Amino acid sequence: MNAPAGLRPVDLLTVSAITTVTPAVRRVTLTAPGDVVAAAGPTLTLLVPRIGDRAPDWPQVARDGRIVWPQGSHGVSMRRYTAQRQDPTAGELDIDFVLHGDGPAAAWATAARPGDVLGVASAAPLGDAPAGWLLLVGDETALPAIGRILGAADPGTGGLVLAEVAGPEEEQPLPAPTGVEVRWLHRSGTEPGLSTLLVDAVAALERPAGEDVFAWVAAESATVRAVRADLRGRWGLRRTQHHAIGYWRRGRAMSPADGDAD
Repeated sequence: MNAPAGLRPVDLLTVSAITTVTPAVRRVTLTAPGDVVAAAGPTLTLLVPRIGDRAPDWPQVARDGRIVWPQGSHGVSMRRYTAQRQDPTAGELDIDFVLHGDGPAAAWATAARPGDVLGVASAAPLGDAPAGWLLLVGDETALPAIGRILGAADPGTGGLVLAEVAGPEEEQPLPAPTGVEVRWLHRSGTEPGLSTLLVDAVAALERPAGEDVFAWVAAESATVRAVRADLRGRWGLRRTQHHAIGYWRRGRAMSPADGDAD
């Protein structure tokens, strides 16, 4: 059936491969035409179908980018992710799914098989900015974005990465410039979203004197709010010097509209 005037079908991505990155992270390689892959990141809003539903009632996209949902039950959820790898030439992108929790995206990724399909609703930048000294703060859900920021950073960039994960088995290689220290913080049995490791680690830091600083923060929403308040208050960072976004909220499966960003 043709789309009504002014509406187009959403772009679809097809699962081609699945890799276990760590015990809690599953990497799904998705394929699509190169122009779709090029437009689908670095941060993209995925349309995740209900498990087992191979023919969901996909929404459509209006000329102004709005998502137009069908009436009634459609079996599709919206979730925001950062592409860990984006290769328009090969027509591939990789999405890392953290499997803790029972949200629709984690459940879909756990059950995903080659040939399964996801939709793409929109794309957005990471919110980062070049600086002489970077502070990157996040948990497992932020590692793909942190990796992309580090990979694009000038080789002379200095800074610090504070990365919270369950334990050493969840650490991943990050392409940090020589002047950027990567510091892993292990929850060691504490449930995700209950740790204060990131808040405490930032509180123990002093703003580097004489440095051009940019801070990027993404984790559980309450953690992000606490870190952001510290960076704005004690560090005195202006809005142009930081980006902080709640990637998820404990006890709630978040949609893109729920994101706590600034």
